Amino acid sequence: MTTLPVTRRDQLLDILRREGTVRVSDAATALGVTPVTVRRDITQLANDGLVRRVHGGATLLATADEEHFPTVATLGMVVPSLDYYWPGVLHGAREAATRLGVRVVLRGSSYAAQDDVRQVTGLVETVGVDGLLIAPALSGPGSAELLALLAGLDIPVVLMERTATAPPHQAPLESVVSDHALGAGIAVHHLAGLGHRRLGLACSALSPTGPKVRAGWLAACEELGLETALDLQVASYRDPQWRTEVDRVLDACLASGTTALLVHSDPEAISLVERCEERGLRVPGQLSVVAYDDEVAGLAHPPLTAVRPPRHAVGRGAVELLASRLEEPDRPVHRVTVTPELMVRESTAPPT
Repeated sequence: MTTLPVTRRDQLLDILRREGTVRVSDAATALGVTPVTVRRDITQLANDGLVRRVHGGATLLATADEEHFPTVATLGMVVPSLDYYWPGVLHGAREAATRLGVRVVLRGSSYAAQDDVRQVTGLVETVGVDGLLIAPALSGPGSAELLALLAGLDIPVVLMERTATAPPHQAPLESVVSDHALGAGIAVHHLAGLGHRRLGLACSALSPTGPKVRAGWLAACEELGLETALDLQVASYRDPQWRTEVDRVLDACLASGTTALLVHSDPEAISLVERCEERGLRVPGQLSVVAYDDEVAGLAHPPLTAVRPPRHAVGRGAVELLASRLEEPDRPVHRVTVTPELMVRESTAPPT
């Protein structure tokens, strides 16, 4: 038997009178409805002037001498990988969540939109999160449906390391991103400062970061009047043909007179430097190498100069942005960009 909305809202008010405050997930369990339904009831009761919406739920409107009831917001977080790049973002998010007193529920997805849809649906309908942090798959099958889902949620959404606009008016979604184009430009300026004039790029073909790295590399080379001697898309080092692939890159470097190479990402850069050693090509004597990501670049031999995206800052900023949105629903949309830094090590030197 379905509970009528007016009766359900009365029941919700009874819970608030007993408890003072209520979380969306607890009310949904008590009333036998979905968190989405509870949020709609809270919105209606707030519009009627009976309750006040707070992080994660609602409280009865306080009188002048009543204190605010403490509440805890639950933030859902969906990332495409739990073993590379994203752990740094997660650490930053956890630090901010602890400081702000909010809870983060993590879900690992993939680089496929259908997996993102499944994880988002579970967090919203089962867990009952109050806001969502996500690095969505914005290309490939199902990406348009995923974007429509995110834009249609009745909870705030903050994108991490992605930017997007939502139909029908192409309003931007809130986001916190690394300026990967600027990071690539910093690497180019470093190499140019060492005296390199013929630069190359070997960029991961599958990474969502790749196009931004390439755009920044091209722009900086044009700004400095450098010759883009080599511009290659490469497969992952996990590819069975990777050894052939890395030889293709090194042969192209030698044929074009390239003296410095920016490689995205770390595993590909480390593998390339290992192959240089096997072929007797000195790094940095004959070829300077800069890695992009700096997850493990410092552990290579020689330790690789690398561009380090601000992963911790992205995680911290995303949680802070979402918490601010929950606190102030009508504030303007924020799109935050954070600058990477260059870690100079032993794999770059003046050309010989």
